Amino acid sequence: MATRNKLWANIDWVTFFIFLLLVFLGWINIYAAVYDESHKSIFDISQQYGKQLIWIAAALLIGFMILIIESNFYVIFAYPIYAIAILFLLLVLVFGVEINGSKSWFVIGEFRLQPSEFSKFATALALAKLLSNFNFKLDSVNSLLKISLIILLPALLIFLQHDAGSSLVFAAFLLVLYREGLSGIILFFFVLIIILFLLSLLLPNHILLIFLFLGGLLAHYYLNQKFRMLIKILVITTMVILLVWGINRLTGSYLTLEYVILTGIISSLAAITIVVVRERIRRTMVVIVIFFASLIFTYSVDFVFNSVLESHHRDRINELLGIQSDPLGAGYNVNQSKIAIGSGGFLGKGFLKGTQTKFDFVPFQSTDFIFCTVGEEWGFVGSVTVISLFVFLFLRLVFLAERQRSVFSRVYGYSVASILFTHFVINIGMTLGLMPVIGIPLPFFSYGGSSLWAFTVLLFIFLRLDASRLDKLV
Repeated sequence: MATRNKLWANIDWVTFFIFLLLVFLGWINIYAAVYDESHKSIFDISQQYGKQLIWIAAALLIGFMILIIESNFYVIFAYPIYAIAILFLLLVLVFGVEINGSKSWFVIGEFRLQPSEFSKFATALALAKLLSNFNFKLDSVNSLLKISLIILLPALLIFLQHDAGSSLVFAAFLLVLYREGLSGIILFFFVLIIILFLLSLLLPNHILLIFLFLGGLLAHYYLNQKFRMLIKILVITTMVILLVWGINRLTGSYLTLEYVILTGIISSLAAITIVVVRERIRRTMVVIVIFFASLIFTYSVDFVFNSVLESHHRDRINELLGIQSDPLGAGYNVNQSKIAIGSGGFLGKGFLKGTQTKFDFVPFQSTDFIFCTVGEEWGFVGSVTVISLFVFLFLRLVFLAERQRSVFSRVYGYSVASILFTHFVINIGMTLGLMPVIGIPLPFFSYGGSSLWAFTVLLFIFLRLDASRLDKLV
């Protein structure tokens, strides 16, 4: 009995009450989002808000069960839990049902379950287990391969379900790894990949080639501080490009400007590489390797964008970047979302008085676009309040993670904060037109049992670990 009393005394009730408040506000806004005069009772289980109430009750029961289990259970069974999650991701590819273009669901009668949501906390447990191993070195190649396998395997299986949004969430673990000592260079390359992807879609290839080349020159100068060599490389490359252009004109080949520049840059860099290798200028060699890797990636973007991504993903990205304008098609959801939020003004239109909400102008308003209801009915004040609650939750989780005595608990705590933060940023970004629409729920707010239960499990495992932070974990 004393042990149980100690457990309840050590629970971080601040985080728990933020969780309850977010869940309650989510339920109220789901009610507002799908409100129907013929179903006025908020407890009507035939409606989404009634079902959500049942899932909330089940989530609280799940949370209670997680808290009464010994904390060592999650350490000992981290890998088996991860293996079960991977098994379910494989099974859903075979036996799953396709809903909204994604084969991500098990459907039994009225009951639906989305395994991808639960794979996030399972991956967090496995990563925490790996990083907490005695003498584990994050900077070794072997360690990075193991980490990559743990994170990328579920992400790949989810991507094969045609659920690119959920697979993207696994990038959140980069924040965890950075906290644990991962080199900032890897984060730099991750950001560079995103920038190159976007620029490849926005800019003509010959302009991007010039930017890449100039960027490489600046990197070379920053690393070597040799201005003369910089000028030599620039002059040689310019002369080679002009030579290629002249030959192209004389021979009547009529290569496009893009291929003239590409041929000139590659030819000149090939000659420069020979000199750099001979003189063993390692920093410049690294810059050249990164340049060619960026070049290959840039020219692979078209293939990935057109052959790997789904057509609706392409349309939404093009709409976001301004490449196309389709306010009645791909851009409809976001346009209506921004109208709904903007129409709320400072104080909002009032509970159940949102016209955009009431007349069902915003698709998926109880799930992916639940924040529109907050913006329209509660206005700027309500929106800032909800955002502030989430920010306070993230800061609290970071505080809790930092006070852990075990590496396992700290890594898992940062994983919880990073996953919730990623969902929050992408979902709010979608509703404001700052992110492509990729079907990411707002934690504890969006309608759906799978996401609510998965986020509850994710959070409550950490609450249990934190309550035992002074105990020795196995």
